[in-house]
Amino acid sequence: MPRYALVAATLCILSLGAPALAVTAKDKIATCLFGAKDQNLQGAARTAFIKKCMANKNDPRGPGPAPVSGSVPPPPPPQR
Repeated sequence: MPRYALVAATLCILSLGAPALAVTAKDKIATCLFGAKDQNLQGAARTAFIKKCMANKNDPRGPGPAPVSGSVPPPPPPQR
């Protein structure tokens, strides 16, 4: 039984050193500026890239697949 208490205490202590899930605005702008610099963007292209990056709209995967014409759209999510 003391072994479980020791493991639980160790996990609690280790979790304090883990980074938080939320990213601060300062970290986000630093990442976006690094990306713009890495791609050698300048002027309007740099501004557009940083704006998309800060808005979380710079998805490298691109848009999802186009819906098939004539298909039935999915039902709306249930209301809570």
